Amino acid sequence: MIVISCFHQNVVEEITMAMCRARALFSFSKCKPTLLSPLFHFSPIRRFSSSEFESVGFIGLGNMGSRMVHNLIKAGYKVAVHDINCNVLKKFSDMGVSTKETPFEVAEASDVVITMLPSSSHVFDVFTGPNGLLQGGNLLRPWLLIDSSTIDPQTSRKLSVTVSKCILKEKKDHWVNPVMLDAPVSGGVLAAEAGTLAFMVGGSEEAYLAAKPLLLSMGKNTIYCGKAGNGSAAKICNNLAMAVSMLGISEALALGQSLGIAASTLTRVFNSSSARCWSSYNPVPGVMEAAPSSRNYDGGFASKLMAKDLNLAAASAIDVGRKCPLTSQALEIYTELCQDGHEARDFSCVFRHYYSGMDEF
Repeated sequence: MIVISCFHQNVVEEITMAMCRARALFSFSKCKPTLLSPLFHFSPIRRFSSSEFESVGFIGLGNMGSRMVHNLIKAGYKVAVHDINCNVLKKFSDMGVSTKETPFEVAEASDVVITMLPSSSHVFDVFTGPNGLLQGGNLLRPWLLIDSSTIDPQTSRKLSVTVSKCILKEKKDHWVNPVMLDAPVSGGVLAAEAGTLAFMVGGSEEAYLAAKPLLLSMGKNTIYCGKAGNGSAAKICNNLAMAVSMLGISEALALGQSLGIAASTLTRVFNSSSARCWSSYNPVPGVMEAAPSSRNYDGGFASKLMAKDLNLAAASAIDVGRKCPLTSQALEIYTELCQDGHEARDFSCVFRHYYSGMDEF
């Protein structure tokens, strides 16, 4: 079996597309194309040079952000960081990383700024609040702003419009205005540490292509989702599906136990049959040693974060007039789970603390 990594697959796809365009141009011109041929001037895609983004600012040094910064440093980028947690800043300063007191100071020292923050309100404040990235008014140093937080698509789109109205302090080639990408991630803390995150990206395609090498220094896959806000939309839809599948797997395993089937046996059935999915990794303590469930649900993806993302999904559904009953039910369950004191546990703890499932002995 031959396995092709997502990164190399993307490269192969781009090369293939380029060859197809070249063949089409050759057929149209009926002559051998050269670099001097005017036919090659019709390409609508203008590209940033990735070398323009060697100075990277990073705001938000939590469990995810701190690990993403370490991978940026490993990749050779010059990084300046900011966080409201002074103790975290000191750790990075002791490592020799440039630390800044405000988001604005990060912007002034960077060609590109990445934000990884807890909520929409935090992102909006870092961009537009006092000492925020846009404190300088219409003039902005960074060419590119990338928000990797999980927030609502509406906030991503609003900030993208605001950023596009700014002017670069130093014009480069044909670029006059800065660009914003929404690029939330999937994979959790372990993937952030290993540099294997998946990025879902919304915004300008040319900015996405320029940012791709930067993103791949922190992840193994990038997916272009379309216009501004689409990356954020993709992330909340992904987490909605993950929440519902976890509830389904947990409910089925708990029912199976009540019917006399061991969870380990039922898991083998799931994973060799049509019920196989990511959530069947296993929410039952004792079935899989590497799963958070076998560590008293420590680590993984916190229930409070799942509840937050389901809130985003529910609000977005209302915003577009879409009925999403499973979203509402999942939100109700995870809200109850958090209220019962399990907000810091991995979201798979719904098996034990909502369905009253039993450990595997």
